[in-house]
Amino acid sequence: MRFEAGTEIAADAQRVWAVLTDVQRWPDWTASVSRAERGEPGPLTVGATVRLTQPKLRPALWRVTELTEGRDFTWVSEAPGVRTRAEHRLLPLPDGRTRVGLAMTQSGPLAGLVGWLYRDLFRRYLRLEADGLRRRCEQG
Repeated sequence: MRFEAGTEIAADAQRVWAVLTDVQRWPDWTASVSRAERGEPGPLTVGATVRLTQPKLRPALWRVTELTEGRDFTWVSEAPGVRTRAEHRLLPLPDGRTRVGLAMTQSGPLAGLVGWLYRDLFRRYLRLEADGLRRRCEQG
């Protein structure tokens, strides 16, 4: 199961990256996250962990598995029968704007069932994240 959302933001990629990787502040700009706790201090890096609490979902521990500074990061969360991989990608545009792509992919023996049961919620949360990121970055 794969879910995607995207947006264009009237801010440069450096600004968007700074907001996106300050995950502890996600609850300030997206209703899809009620709490975010970093496992380690400092900048987001490969191996870093974040415990996210989201409405209507169990708290989940996410581990960064890939990161290209200023461009993208991917993190993974494991639950019984389901592995969730979430991608966050930035594409700088020539006019100083930034295109953001968010994607969530689930795999494992229960992925189909979980994806089917929660598909509307997952799509809504990705849309809330994209729209909230845009609003926060365009505030100045």
